[in-house]
Amino acid sequence: MKNFFAVVLLAAALLSGLSCRKAGKDENPGTLMFKFEGNPKEVSKISRELPDTNDFLITVSDESGSVVFDGVYCELPEMMEVEPGSYTVFVRSEDFSGLQFSAPQYGDEQCVVVPPSGSMTVALGCRQINSGIRLDISPDFLTEYPDGVLFVKAGGDRLMYSYSENRIVYFTPGSVSLVLYDGGKETVLLTRALVAQEILTLKVSVSAGDAAAGSRGITISLDTSRVWTNETYVIGGVDSGGASEENAMTVSQARENIGMDDVWVSGFIVGGDLTSANASFSPPFKSASNLLLGPRSSVSSRDNCIAVQLPSGDVRDALNLSSNPDLLGRLVCLKGDIESSYYGLVGLKNVTDFVLK
Repeated sequence: MKNFFAVVLLAAALLSGLSCRKAGKDENPGTLMFKFEGNPKEVSKISRELPDTNDFLITVSDESGSVVFDGVYCELPEMMEVEPGSYTVFVRSEDFSGLQFSAPQYGDEQCVVVPPSGSMTVALGCRQINSGIRLDISPDFLTEYPDGVLFVKAGGDRLMYSYSENRIVYFTPGSVSLVLYDGGKETVLLTRALVAQEILTLKVSVSAGDAAAGSRGITISLDTSRVWTNETYVIGGVDSGGASEENAMTVSQARENIGMDDVWVSGFIVGGDLTSANASFSPPFKSASNLLLGPRSSVSSRDNCIAVQLPSGDVRDALNLSSNPDLLGRLVCLKGDIESSYYGLVGLKNVTDFVLK
């Protein structure tokens, strides 16, 4: 009996570690569904405005490399019917190549196996997937090398880094070099290999040395306060999410934060005419008192949505679908209280403000 359980446990472990390899075909199709994971609690060290995951680009490819879907995340069907097999899912905030200033790329890439007649939900992360380097150039470097030019070089591309520059240069993870061009000569000063999510800041200065002997040289030191190795770059962290329209919670985050009051939630208007078990997803709509807010504009099931109570007055007049059917599919940010139940769903009540996107 012990041997039997050992075999079962081994089989389960092997199944859980399936990689992107060819899987057998079956007459019965399976389904793929997608969601972004609830963000970890680590606080992002990036101060720039972070992109909305609804605008991310997503590509789904089968095991032969054929593209099943290529478009914007918010346009994904709620359930994608596919043949059984392995699929690669690549989601990113923007397409990226070469060397670019101030261009962090966020996203995730996963391989999943869809069983015959089964379904697979892909829980996508949202982390920085490129690398970056920043130079902190000392004034004595300019004095010593008035005609010198510094370049950042990676993957066959290079980008000039001026002495007054302070932005981060982003590149595809791998080797990056700091190059000095001076007096018609090009010198590689340093080469480092960086991984995704790693930002490196280098201080570049001139060492004193023995001036009489002409032994002054370039000194490059690592600014450890600016090396963010294996840090998670989080979009809209839950701890600070919802404080403003700019970092509004997503629908999935709102479902995980019941009890929070006076917070902003962002989602797509996907339906109305709510009852305790149903909702309407197409006009004409009869009720002016409620909305269904979904994570994507293509949602046609209430299971992953939140119900919104529209208070009488300006909010109801502007947002109800019975009078404004053209709002169906629009992105909206709403400020209100997240409650455990409204028409059988997590609800947003006491809405006091809104912004249509």
